[in-house]
Amino acid sequence: MNARAESLPTVASDLISLTKPRLSSLVLVTAAGGMWLAPGHLGAVNALVTLLATAGTVGAANALNCYWERHSDQFMDRTRNRPLPSGRMEPAVALWFGISLAAVSLPALALGANVLTAALGLVALLSYVLAYTPLKARTSAAMLVGGVPGALPPLMGWTAVTNQMDVGGFSLFAIMFLWQMPHFIAIALFRKEEYRAAGLTSVPLARGDESSRAQLVLYLVALIPMTLLPFQLHIAGAWYLAAAVLLGLGFLGLGAWGFFRRLGNTWARQTFFFSLIYLTGLFAALALDRVPRE
Repeated sequence: MNARAESLPTVASDLISLTKPRLSSLVLVTAAGGMWLAPGHLGAVNALVTLLATAGTVGAANALNCYWERHSDQFMDRTRNRPLPSGRMEPAVALWFGISLAAVSLPALALGANVLTAALGLVALLSYVLAYTPLKARTSAAMLVGGVPGALPPLMGWTAVTNQMDVGGFSLFAIMFLWQMPHFIAIALFRKEEYRAAGLTSVPLARGDESSRAQLVLYLVALIPMTLLPFQLHIAGAWYLAAAVLLGLGFLGLGAWGFFRRLGNTWARQTFFFSLIYLTGLFAALALDRVPRE
């Protein structure tokens, strides 16, 4: 399919859409959270460069993902109107846009923060594009692989300040990694038929709905104690602890309700949206009740 001629504003809008701005904004919030919570100080200019470069790295990964999945995207309601499957953009444009964005963003990460943070950005980019994206069509274990680049931004924010990987940064990584599992499973449940039509696999397609609901609950059971670590490590205080426990019990209760009642798509959508509320509340509590830096 040949791309139609489009106006400059439309082309610019389509290029921005390749970066998946809503997903990128979530990444920026968690990266900024890691910077805010880390002991030490990063100057305002360096912090801004680091956040912009992080956004650019994530945007590059998303653009290359759009390039790779341009054919399967035609079969999913939420993706078929993207620039590539709709034919508004030539695939080569998206490919070179993603490569160029990465070529600018990764060195900027090294300059704004440090080489360690840039290396983590490279790991996130490569694991998302070269591992997670192709594995989505082959195995439901791709969810675990995709959790790694999704969990790296708060660790990158932490290392941007500290220039080292330690237990504090890894606690934020672990929280993000585990949070993504019920989030991904909920999406895969209510979009199961779209995944099937696109030739992609998922936990519901590979293991069935009952197993998926059980796994969702098990990941929540693992997530709750992990969210207590920032309090135990003196990263955040008692108000954060209370918020983490209440949010976690609410999330677990919703998951358990769906498991025991064998609920379907409506519950899965509710769980997906609650996962976003949960993460927002958790990071807001972390930010508001952080233990002051020395």
